[in-house]
Amino acid sequence: MPDVVSAWLAILLVSGVTLASRLSGPILMARLPMSAAVERFLQNLSLSVIAALVASMLMRGGLREVASVAAAALVMIVFRKSIWAMGAGMLVAAAWTFLAG
Repeated sequence: MPDVVSAWLAILLVSGVTLASRLSGPILMARLPMSAAVERFLQNLSLSVIAALVASMLMRGGLREVASVAAAALVMIVFRKSIWAMGAGMLVAAAWTFLAG
């Protein structure tokens, strides 16, 4: 039984640390002044994460993934609507899977 107890203690400890870090972030950001550089960094952070996810998917994927990302990029450039771009990428991937198997 010590293994079960240790596992639960580890889960509770990690949960507590996660909760503390999630709660302390907004509290600290509300109290500290934000410079222009930090504000730009935070605004572009989500874009960096998405780019990293797409790049890793393209490295592991094949032509279907390349065609999907290309279609999404083209729609984004033409229409400047991210929801349409995501839809176009999903549509190309679904059509490729349906037609090519």
